[in-house]
Amino acid sequence: MNISDLTDRFGLLAVGLIAFLAILMALYGLAELASRNNRSRWVAVVFLSPAVIFLLVGLVYPALRTLTMSFYSGDGSEFVGMDNYTWAVTDPGALKTLINTAMWIVIVPLLATAFGLVYAVLIDGRRGERTYKALVFLPMGISFVGASIIWKFIYQYKASGEQIGLMNQVMTWFGASPVNWLNSSPINNFLLMVVLIWIEVGFATVVLSAALKGVPLEIIEAARIDGASPSQIFWRVTVPSIRSAIVVVAVTVFIATLKLFDIVRAMTGGHHGTDVLAHNMWDQAFRLGNDGRGATMAVLLFLLVIPVVIYQVRNMRRQELEAR
Repeated sequence: MNISDLTDRFGLLAVGLIAFLAILMALYGLAELASRNNRSRWVAVVFLSPAVIFLLVGLVYPALRTLTMSFYSGDGSEFVGMDNYTWAVTDPGALKTLINTAMWIVIVPLLATAFGLVYAVLIDGRRGERTYKALVFLPMGISFVGASIIWKFIYQYKASGEQIGLMNQVMTWFGASPVNWLNSSPINNFLLMVVLIWIEVGFATVVLSAALKGVPLEIIEAARIDGASPSQIFWRVTVPSIRSAIVVVAVTVFIATLKLFDIVRAMTGGHHGTDVLAHNMWDQAFRLGNDGRGATMAVLLFLLVIPVVIYQVRNMRRQELEAR
């Protein structure tokens, strides 16, 4: 890249920044004029209009465009109707991708939330609780790609010689033969899930630990006086009291799992029966050049999110009504 190209790019950047500042100042000016005339509705319109425009351009239009593309051929030149969706539910490779995604969105949120809840209960009120939380939360500071590389070394396989992968080295110590874990289906799917669970348990622990501290001690003491055992207190008092926090954690991990791309891409590239929807969507559209099938996978991904969003909205409304 020569100096003239750099100058042109910096010039475009400067023009963009100046235009952005000009628009921002114009919006503030309009809002100030509207507020002087006590027109609160116009103030709201002025401040909300940029967000609405960005939402339409950056979310609504791409979503409609993706839906349209899913009914066309790979190069977008021919209308094929439901052929892409038929392929998604009949092709063995596509079916394997859907099955893998279903396993991920069931197992990972369930185990991450369960482990986070158990860990939060075990450390609640203990000496060094902050240290325990920090230790389990540390993986959240690692990118998905970084965590994938760490765990790829743990699963590393060598056909002969000294093993550098932790799991295979332990197996050889006990006289067993090393296993190519990431190439062995279906166990490789569960080994990939371990990575995401390891990352998300910290988030679950922190949120659920904060929720546990909000459980009234009077209820727990009353349950003990009535002769309830620790397990009964946990299942009949603690868990119902923090139900909303458990739902939030499970939904958040569910959405993170549904968008999963980095771990699969970095560890297996979607090969050996480990492909999932988000990765297959990218694979179809960018590597294989089939925009129709890539858009179809994107639509299926969107359809899986809708029930969770509806449930969460209803749950929030119910909580608001209960709070009143």
